Amino acid sequence: MNFETLPWITILAVAPTLGAIALWLLPTGMARLAPRIALAVSLVEVALLVGAFTVFDVTRSGTYQLVEHISWIPQIGTTYAVAVNGVSLLLIALAVLLVPLVILAAWKEQGVGRLTDDAESAHNKLRHYLALVLLLTTFMVLIFAARDVFLFYVVFEAMLIPVYFMIGFFGNGARRRYAAIKFLLYSLVGGLIMLAAVIGVYFQGPGGETGFLTENLTAAVADPNVEKWLFVGFFIAFAIKAPMFPVHTWLPDTAQHAPAGTSVLLVGVLDKIGTFGMLTLCLPLFPNASQWAAPVIIVFAVISIIYGGLLAIGQRDLMRLIAYTSVSHFGFIVLGIFTFTAAGTAGASFYMVNHGLSTGLLFLVAGFLFLRSPTGESQLLADYGGMQKVTPVLAGVFLVAGLSALAMPGLSTFISEITVLIATYEVNVWAAVFAATGVVLAALYVLLTYQKIFTGPKVDELKDAPDLDAREKIVVAPLIALLLILGFVPGLALQYLDDPAAASISVIEGDTE
Repeated sequence: MNFETLPWITILAVAPTLGAIALWLLPTGMARLAPRIALAVSLVEVALLVGAFTVFDVTRSGTYQLVEHISWIPQIGTTYAVAVNGVSLLLIALAVLLVPLVILAAWKEQGVGRLTDDAESAHNKLRHYLALVLLLTTFMVLIFAARDVFLFYVVFEAMLIPVYFMIGFFGNGARRRYAAIKFLLYSLVGGLIMLAAVIGVYFQGPGGETGFLTENLTAAVADPNVEKWLFVGFFIAFAIKAPMFPVHTWLPDTAQHAPAGTSVLLVGVLDKIGTFGMLTLCLPLFPNASQWAAPVIIVFAVISIIYGGLLAIGQRDLMRLIAYTSVSHFGFIVLGIFTFTAAGTAGASFYMVNHGLSTGLLFLVAGFLFLRSPTGESQLLADYGGMQKVTPVLAGVFLVAGLSALAMPGLSTFISEITVLIATYEVNVWAAVFAATGVVLAALYVLLTYQKIFTGPKVDELKDAPDLDAREKIVVAPLIALLLILGFVPGLALQYLDDPAAASISVIEGDTE
């Protein structure tokens, strides 16, 4: 068998959907088997990912490989066109690697965010939740591989369905449905604006049966004013998804009320669709408009960095705190992209991967912390104290996760953040200076949070709280290992990112010549 000719992306997309269907067809009386089935499917997905990496030529990471191109709806010019370069392959890898950790973390979380006395009902509920996680995996693979703008839009909207249910039906607190609806409305508004821009850019291209192919639409808009309007349509949708100030307000509510595993996938992976779209659609499709908008976008990116850091310091709810740290971190990613330098773009791409690892670890360890509270779900910082003496391993893991959030040297987040700052300094000194304040703010919100939860006098209700068990240690170990390995050997990832960054910038530079 010639493995290079296999449709790797389609296989990666179909496998988790089949697993989700299997869980939904599982008889209620066998719902206890759901976590084992879901974990097995996710590990098969990891094995398939390894297969995709073996046939991907890293020396050509700037070109699209594993190409699949099938006519879909020729009457409107759309095709099933998927392929990956180094950036999209690493983001797919991030999604695929986080899913089994989310499943393993939820293994005993039968209430999926809420305690319940009915064991059978709880197992059945967890079965449906894990099926949605697997279905979401399919969309995560396809969104990062889509090379047809219409296909990208369809997946962009379709993934809202499982996420809505994962928040509204399986979340925490009385306002979980409010958070789910807020997330849905923000995303739908952004999606509708993008749909208008998708249709508009089609009519600017060559049309025909492959009129929505990205390569057919690259720098295809001739009228500068039309290009600016189309760019704005795409950018608004991506800024909401990212999320950037001032269209970020859905994220704290969502993170506060979603299960920890949902937040891992939503913030760790799905929010990257926004910055990924800026990099792979906004820049090549609208190079002139990207440069036209860059000064304003850089200002908003810097505001996001500072604003997110300041609000994180003032939070009393740990999940909202982590959400605001992500607003700050996404500001760095957007800043790197719109420096229009190869170093800044590569740093931003690496930041996307590192943020997924770091924030994923933070949300997971936060979920483990909440399970040790008297109610099994308290997220308020005031309900904790002195945990370091009771749960030293949990305290150590939280500290590592926090240090990764503040970009501590030796961890991979440091490489991406310092690369973005240096690239920004070369382009805009003042933007770099103001963005650097985000590093100080990160140190404050991480260390103050650690102090409140893990130091000081012990809370009586927590004096018998158990430390991390073997399953929980297995969940966090791969993320800590990757943060350390990529911190000391960043070239393992950067070799996939440097050429795509250079290719993205060549479009911009070629347009200005």
